[in-house]
Amino acid sequence: MPITSDEFEDLSAEAGEPAAGTNADRILSFLREHPKTAFTQSEIAAETGVTSGSVGPTLVRLRERGRVDHREPYWRVSDHERSVDAVAAHGTATLSEREGGEPPRLDEWEDHAVDPRTLRDDE
Repeated sequence: MPITSDEFEDLSAEAGEPAAGTNADRILSFLREHPKTAFTQSEIAAETGVTSGSVGPTLVRLRERGRVDHREPYWRVSDHERSVDAVAAHGTATLSEREGGEPPRLDEWEDHAVDPRTLRDDE
């Protein structure tokens, strides 16, 4: 049975990201740029340049893969996608990198050492 060119392009991206330039890539990229907004199919078509006849089937495939959420008539990037995007953007940085400082040196911590024998239960 023949398949559409969109389906063909998506075959290589089943497990990962949609292939660059495909309808799935264009739609998912657009929705990721607007993570707190849901759109109708016609709005997605107008914003992405994907034909209105291709938007629906592409969104259904993205929903089956857990990439988008749907509540008639709206579509949005899924919570899972937003979490993955957040981790990708921030998860690789250490706390000190995110806060703009250097990690504390071990010798700096010696000034703050606590002798456990001096601790009381009511502290």
